[in-house]
Amino acid sequence: SVSVPDDRAEQRTCLICGDRATGLHYGIISCEGCKGFFKRSICNKRVYRCSRDKNCVMSRKQRNRCQYCRLLKCLQMGMNRKAIREDGMPGGRNKSIGPVQISEEEIERIMSGQEFEEEANHWSNHGDSDHSSPGNRASESNQPSPGSTMSSSRSVELNGFMAFREQYMGMSVPPHYQYIPHLFSYSAHSPLLPPQARSLDPQSYSLIHQLVSAEDLEPLGTPMLIEDGYAVTQAELFALLCRLADELLFRQIAWIKKLPFFCELSIKDYTCLLSSTWQELILLSSLTVYSKQIFGELADVTAKYSPSDEELHRFSDEGMEVIERLIYLYHKFHQLKVSNEEYACMKAINFLNQDIRGLTSASQLEQLNKRYWYICQDFTEYKYTHQPNRFPDLMMCLPEIRYIAGKMVNVPLEQLPLLFKVVLHSCKTSVSKE
Repeated sequence: SVSVPDDRAEQRTCLICGDRATGLHYGIISCEGCKGFFKRSICNKRVYRCSRDKNCVMSRKQRNRCQYCRLLKCLQMGMNRKAIREDGMPGGRNKSIGPVQISEEEIERIMSGQEFEEEANHWSNHGDSDHSSPGNRASESNQPSPGSTMSSSRSVELNGFMAFREQYMGMSVPPHYQYIPHLFSYSAHSPLLPPQARSLDPQSYSLIHQLVSAEDLEPLGTPMLIEDGYAVTQAELFALLCRLADELLFRQIAWIKKLPFFCELSIKDYTCLLSSTWQELILLSSLTVYSKQIFGELADVTAKYSPSDEELHRFSDEGMEVIERLIYLYHKFHQLKVSNEEYACMKAINFLNQDIRGLTSASQLEQLNKRYWYICQDFTEYKYTHQPNRFPDLMMCLPEIRYIAGKMVNVPLEQLPLLFKVVLHSCKTSVSKE
């Protein structure tokens, strides 16, 4: 988490225990201790007991004395349990990020464990009833799942899965597919199936090659070198950020015209898609293929910019949340070391969003989305045999990118220089220590 480096940070106190807050966690301002406690309690489905009257005092020194009352206050103050991801990614479904107000009855069901039992029964009975598309599910569920959401105690029938997959890939399935990929075959009592030797289908390889060829992977041309000792002003840094955004947007427009499916959609649909996703595309490219420049040269420029006290005091809560999430995503991508092939697939999947209003070919977009979803899965499982969680890790980044892009719209333009300074400095410093 990130704290604004001024006396304003000292005034940010945890709404649960009064300790120094480190940011917005699961919808409310809180400290690292209460953030971790809430996540462990919900993920592990803990049921606590209070030995007193369920009204214990919560403070930094006393918060560990009664876990029941601590969790109770987390819920009463609006901590959002749907914003928790068990894999460590902050946030949750796009519609469930902020604080929530829940009834006393629901709080009681959570505290007694009844809510956890009801959820388990629901997924056991209805886990395979949702047939929304992978691209859509990635932004709405806690675990991406092509085609449908599976109960943890069931598997997709192999023949049915292959037939479903063949429909959207537009090709026959090679006979050497002797197992169901790990996203489709797991149970509550057995580990994931071990990776099997496999090869990448020629058509999948060809489509990935076409996607990568459509990308302009040359270094950004916008000058980002500043003389030593020069103090960059807010206006100068903002102008540089605008020039970078212009260049990145121009590259996205050129990219669209080179896509292998360019002739399959109308110009109107491409216009709708680009106008709705351009910020996400720029963000994704900045965190991956252009990250060395962005977190290198641009970070050096932002280091020469010193925000005023007024800028620090006026920095918004929306900006704080964006900072925290951008830093998390950067480290996630840095850890994964996303390849050009994976980046190209992720970008196509994110772009082909059939839920955007005004589209004339939503069903065709859905099929294209699924095609590249499965191609990306094939590639990662073929290339990274010993990283069985790599594909879901990549896909889980897409809804986070969409959420951040949507949040950045609410950040005042004059705050962007400070936002980028904090993000780039934090990321560059942490990576240099590795």
